[in-house]
Amino acid sequence: MAAATTTPADPAPKASPEPVPFDFQPPVIEGFDPSPRVKDETSKEKFLRKTKENPFVPIGCLGTAGALIYGLRAFHQGKTKQSQMLMRGRIFAQGFTVCALIFGVFATALKSKQ
Repeated sequence: MAAATTTPADPAPKASPEPVPFDFQPPVIEGFDPSPRVKDETSKEKFLRKTKENPFVPIGCLGTAGALIYGLRAFHQGKTKQSQMLMRGRIFAQGFTVCALIFGVFATALKSKQ
């Protein structure tokens, strides 16, 4: 019988520093300061700030909601002509709100460049 020869086990591999799997570096955006605000604002403060920046958006939202509510009420009462008129007014108010949003975005973009 042949004698089994044993080979010495390989020494433990040297520990090499493994690269960090996710080395996250935030992107650099011109005109953006990533430092956190000094004070977190509440929802009410944020709403008031946004309303002051672009007051036409809340006005358009209220107009849309008002036209929708009164239009549904008129439809329920059987006043089809008034209901149709209010639904058209709702579409107009929605368009006004979307235009106010777009205008606000452009105004904010132009303000940040200055």
